[in-house]
Amino acid sequence: MPASSSTRRWEIDALRGLMLVLMTATHLPSRLTSPLGQPFGFVSAAEGFVLLSAYMAGMVYGRIAWRKGVNEMRQAFWRRALKIYACQAGTLLFLFTVIAFIGLRFEQPAATNLMAYYLEQPLTALVYGLLLVYSPPLLDILPLYILFMLASPWVMVLAWRHGWAPVMGVSVALWLLAQFGLSQWAFQAVSAVVPIPVPYSETGSFDTWGWQLLWMLGLWMGATRNDPKAPAFTFPAWAVRAALGLALVCLVWRHGIGQSPFGNHTGLNLVFDKWSLGPLRVINLFALVILTLHYGPGLARRTPRMRWLETLGAASLPVFCAHLVVVLLVLGLLGADQNRPWALDIPLLVLCFGLLYTVARITLWIESPPDDRTGPDTQPAPEPGTVLTTGAQAGGTSAPAAPASPLARTRPA
Repeated sequence: MPASSSTRRWEIDALRGLMLVLMTATHLPSRLTSPLGQPFGFVSAAEGFVLLSAYMAGMVYGRIAWRKGVNEMRQAFWRRALKIYACQAGTLLFLFTVIAFIGLRFEQPAATNLMAYYLEQPLTALVYGLLLVYSPPLLDILPLYILFMLASPWVMVLAWRHGWAPVMGVSVALWLLAQFGLSQWAFQAVSAVVPIPVPYSETGSFDTWGWQLLWMLGLWMGATRNDPKAPAFTFPAWAVRAALGLALVCLVWRHGIGQSPFGNHTGLNLVFDKWSLGPLRVINLFALVILTLHYGPGLARRTPRMRWLETLGAASLPVFCAHLVVVLLVLGLLGADQNRPWALDIPLLVLCFGLLYTVARITLWIESPPDDRTGPDTQPAPEPGTVLTTGAQAGGTSAPAAPASPLARTRPA
């Protein structure tokens, strides 16, 4: 059985904090928006945020299943999904009230365009927004997160029963179908049975069937870290070299050409498409994951710790919601101009990140969590590539062999 720990893995927190910083810099209109958008190639912070969230969910809730049983794991997933839903509903109501008033009062298209459908159909937008069908821009990643959290306990049970290979095989197949319009076809099929007044274009930018591949990958990586027999994530030298070469090419390509790899050629750009998670984008991301797992532990030992990033990452959900509030307020009051003078941008950025850091510190102070916490924003995690040890492995004493999966465990009295 995996042992609990009272020590956080600062590397995971720092990575999540970095993703939050990059997302904020991308969403907040300033002179840094374009340079910090997809800074490592044709991969954005959203991919990293979802992958890390899934990794944490698999590791944390998988550990609950190992220690307390599958029912406890399922309930923990549901509680977390409910908390995320509350954040989504609160942010949605903030958009429909405060931001709507500010946007209309100051006649800012950057704000009103975000809620154009709501301004046309306010009651329908409110109802279906709370049902997670209508997702305005910037507010469309948490609904994805909620759906994945609700599906995860069933996926993990299936994986423990039949292995992760068929689960990942189905995930890859669904991602491939998503490249050919599965999501729109599924929406139309459901609408034919249960009429949905919200247009497909208003259901969010992220393609659910495409992005589930990232979630399943992270869930598998995290869940397997609770098995004492799981091997570490290692790669042959040729794979590391290939990943390094590919990552460098994409890095130079992105900053040399811009965020659209093929300029105005829409058809070609689809292979790097963010919203459907295009095939070349996935390859670019996999290259970065390989490099992170291979070089990350060594860099973590040699790099000074950035504790402010760790603080942001340790309270990622409240910080994420706070960043949406700040961005929406800026769009409503100042618009989407990215060419404001530095004399305005610098104080704006300092104020924004200062507020996010304050939210993180207050959140962590209020929670004051004990050793065994049940949310992916608060649970200590192993660094990528490590395997959790059993008491026997850690202390050298004999202990009963761990079961093959949580399904083989009996709940302790």
